Amino acid sequence: MVPAKCASMILLLQLCCAGWGLCGKVLVWPCEMSHWLNLRTILEELVKRGHEVTVLTPSNSLFIDYSKPSAFHFEVISMPADKNATEAVLNEFLDLAGNVMPTMSSWQSGRLLQKLFLKSTEDVRVLCSNIAYNQLLMKKLQESKYDVMITDPLILCGELVAEMLDIPFVYMLRFFTGYPIEKYCGQLPAPPSYVPVPMAGLTSRMTFMERVKNVLISFLFDFWIQQYDFQFWDQFYSEALGRPTTLCETMGKAEIWLIRTYWDFEFPRPYLPNFEFVGGLHCKPAKPLPAEMEEFVQSSCEEGIVVFSLGTVVKNLTKEKANLIASALAQIPQKL
Repeated sequence: MVPAKCASMILLLQLCCAGWGLCGKVLVWPCEMSHWLNLRTILEELVKRGHEVTVLTPSNSLFIDYSKPSAFHFEVISMPADKNATEAVLNEFLDLAGNVMPTMSSWQSGRLLQKLFLKSTEDVRVLCSNIAYNQLLMKKLQESKYDVMITDPLILCGELVAEMLDIPFVYMLRFFTGYPIEKYCGQLPAPPSYVPVPMAGLTSRMTFMERVKNVLISFLFDFWIQQYDFQFWDQFYSEALGRPTTLCETMGKAEIWLIRTYWDFEFPRPYLPNFEFVGGLHCKPAKPLPAEMEEFVQSSCEEGIVVFSLGTVVKNLTKEKANLIASALAQIPQKL
């Protein structure tokens, strides 16, 4: 009797050591651009630890390459628009951010950005319909029995899919412009008397007039978020779930909000227990430089070196901008 119990305990310990008792199935609804680049690093770590990761992605995605071999499983949602049309919208956004908006007032640039945002929202509506009302896909996801879903509140529908599959979901974001989603859906306190609105250029130590400005900007973003067309999404989510609900009610069911920054980078403000700071999760240990590069760096003496990067999505840098950057870098001491 005793040897049998010992054998059972040894077998159980072996299963735990193998990770079978800890691994789960993760469904992911990601956002594009830097959001995906950040999330991908975390998903790769989940795979290394034995978890199974499935990524839902539209067929016209620009950054999620589902055609190449990958550690992730992909469920591709068919979209009528091709990648050229999607890339055109992205290039329009980059052109606005890099060339047009810096020459405008804050109000003008905000209105222009809002217009482009509404244009992309139409694509999100089509995408959400192609998921929620795809019976074959939803049945397949139901049968897969996922344990949790990771999604981004910047692109809707992830929380709806999680509700339809009856699985918990986790949000991952830096912040939503103006905090409206965090305030009204996540119930995060944000008193405008001392919590500065993101992108307003204010700190937690404001004069009376700056506090008035902060309140007005907060109202502006509250109005701006209404362009999401909450009435449409409330009705859409209610029809898809087969019961009365609202977009904010569904988003408010997130188990955890993972905030991609460090607590000590933020101004003092109240937070809820399910808001966790996870800054640096995407960081990796530095790798040694190639021998030639290391020799160049070490020979730079006290002047050091300058690393200049434009990111991964800048494809439309004008000649004027390039010459301006080159002339600025030319003023730095050069090494032959």
